[in-house]
Amino acid sequence: MDLITIIMIAFGLAMDAVAVSIVSGLTIKNLRISDAFKIALFFGLFQMLMPVIGWLMGLGFEDFTSSSAHWVAFGLLSFIGCKMIYEATKKTSNVEKNPLNNYVLLLLAIATSIDALAVGISFALLQTAILVPVIIIGVVTWGLSFAAVFIGNRFGRFAGNKIEIAGGLILIGIGVKILIQHC
Repeated sequence: MDLITIIMIAFGLAMDAVAVSIVSGLTIKNLRISDAFKIALFFGLFQMLMPVIGWLMGLGFEDFTSSSAHWVAFGLLSFIGCKMIYEATKKTSNVEKNPLNNYVLLLLAIATSIDALAVGISFALLQTAILVPVIIIGVVTWGLSFAAVFIGNRFGRFAGNKIEIAGGLILIGIGVKILIQHC
């Protein structure tokens, strides 16, 4: 898998975390840099961990699906993208009263990184090494989430759920690209 595709996947996966980071920033009254760092760290670490777990799971399926891996990757990425778009159009907020509470952050980080688990399975099925994608996904998620907390603190009311819709469209597009490359 080429570097541009991995970066696009990272941006697509980060959109859930970015949306929650914007809402978190919106709810924090006296925002400090350490607050944004903490939120971004939770999201970045879980976005790194989940693809590794998915990749390890996917290695077990490799023999069964090697001839149809591109279809599985397309299906997973399209499903994740459609799910993100659907959820962006139906939900109002993912953030509890205190987005800096470790328990709340843990739950939000897990919830926003479940999609990365499925992408990790896709990486395994496409026989993509996991180290570089995981680092890129974590760094992109951390950086975007860090900035999004500040953006949310300033302008969050204007962004709405459009960010998650964009992330969903990116993942669907990558799924189509993988399918076209292998057919």
